[in-house]
Amino acid sequence: MAREFDLVIRGGTVVDGTGAEQVDADVAVLGDRIVEVGTVTGGGREEIDAAGAIVTPGFVDVHTHYDGQVTWENRLSPSSNHGVTTVVMGNCGVGFAPARAAERPMMISLMEGVEDIPEVVMAEGLPWNWESFPDYLEALAAREADIDFAAQLPHSPLRVYVMGKRGAELEPPTTGDLAEMRRLTAQAIRAGAVGVSTSRTYAHRFTDGRPAPSIHTEDEEVLALADGLRDAGAGVFQMVPNTRLPVAEQYALLHAIARRSGRPVSFTFMQHEEQPGGWREMLGHLDQARAEGLAIRGQVLPRPTGALLGLELSLHPFALNPSYAPLAGLPLAEKVAALREPQTRRRLLAETPAHPHAFFTHIVSDLERMFVLGDPPNYNPAASDSIAARARAAGRSPAEEIYEALLARDGHEILYRPLGNLVGARFEGSGRDLLGHDLTVLALGDGGAHYSTICDAAYPTYLLTYWMRDATDGRGVTLAHAVRLLTFEPARAMGFADRGRIAAGMRADLNVLDLERLHLHAPRAVYDLRAGGRRLVQRADGYVATVKSGAVTYREGVHTGALPGRLLRGAQSAPA
Repeated sequence: MAREFDLVIRGGTVVDGTGAEQVDADVAVLGDRIVEVGTVTGGGREEIDAAGAIVTPGFVDVHTHYDGQVTWENRLSPSSNHGVTTVVMGNCGVGFAPARAAERPMMISLMEGVEDIPEVVMAEGLPWNWESFPDYLEALAAREADIDFAAQLPHSPLRVYVMGKRGAELEPPTTGDLAEMRRLTAQAIRAGAVGVSTSRTYAHRFTDGRPAPSIHTEDEEVLALADGLRDAGAGVFQMVPNTRLPVAEQYALLHAIARRSGRPVSFTFMQHEEQPGGWREMLGHLDQARAEGLAIRGQVLPRPTGALLGLELSLHPFALNPSYAPLAGLPLAEKVAALREPQTRRRLLAETPAHPHAFFTHIVSDLERMFVLGDPPNYNPAASDSIAARARAAGRSPAEEIYEALLARDGHEILYRPLGNLVGARFEGSGRDLLGHDLTVLALGDGGAHYSTICDAAYPTYLLTYWMRDATDGRGVTLAHAVRLLTFEPARAMGFADRGRIAAGMRADLNVLDLERLHLHAPRAVYDLRAGGRRLVQRADGYVATVKSGAVTYREGVHTGALPGRLLRGAQSAPA
């Protein structure tokens, strides 16, 4: 057989990403492009036997935080462990550029408080070979990775870069400040940023509890960034709204951003306990925006948002109690031994959390909504399955039961604290109401951040198992639809027209999946970051192969050493 191609994936069932029905076909690759889909008669220098497997486009996650990790590592895991071949970072208005030398410690502190990245890891890992955002993109352009990465300009560093100490201390901007933010936004987009991002949520704070610089800004400052997008004539706007405001007020700012910028807008979107019907109201507003010709979509996670808690992790229900401070830095075995001492147990059970970061105390204080995550992990428990409910059935207090649960498996136990997407009495994720709605886009993997509190980057595997393969109660989505949600839709939302579907001329980003073997393992802590830093990893079985730009990067979840991933500058054109 003539060797006409670099790679042939032979005998698989192709799910092309568009939502079309699956077909049995071969896929041939030459260089970094797909060149043939169908019956491929020519051979490849390398071939993958996909008999019995499905072949999909590589997955796209538009909400990650690899801004730092990409400067010190070549593997953007955990995303790349779950079939993701393209990520967008710089979300939530936080990042590392632009930043002058004097502002670097502040950016590190902000990323530690907002995204749970250890200060020592950033201090040792970040090369800081940039100042402006175009400088940062030049530094990224020299990097190689296992997947492609694109960057957004974050609002908080931009504000401090323009306003200095006044920006960090939340002073209002002058007319000149607004003009400079607008100018630098346009400059960043023209240099290759794919968008700009901001955050208004109270949860985003420095480690000492001070709010991130973007949180309390006036609307006109946010709209100055939107004006920068209009000036550049490109880019997207990403926002984390203040969900404590009425939905109509949240939407009013999104609407104004879309109007002023003339560009697509997306925002973090979930079902909140405080406003249980708010998501329906927001969808109504988004329908109205679409009727006006505005592109506003909610970013949704297909499983409940939530924190992972444990003695090996950043937080647990007793981590912020005063008596825990002397134990926090001990090796796990010593920590467990100390916690088993009756005196220590009595002190911790009698205390309450005390910390300046209000969101941290919020996470650990609600003892009614904590669960043992388990292995395989259960992200969809009923409220009646909580540790507190179990404690009451046994005649014990929730705090006592949680204390004992943390000591299980010699302190390796992980507890799950859902924070949103409660449907009825069950934590269901975004549910059929938001999952796959044409005004939402699948996202929020948060890879590269929350190293020891969240591990949501595994959501592609979760979607393909919980919502598709294992769905037996009418909640399920079809395979074709699930793949479209992971590929074509997020690629389209970012203007990446060269990926997200399997067709001749498209970039050769591909997954070969054995659906029967697809399995999501429980997350676990490893200590492989710079300076011995800790992070959560989550393995999956069933990924036969992942291909990035024509190179096989993973086989059965094991990295091949290939690093074809590069910086994406701006939108990507469709093949001619």
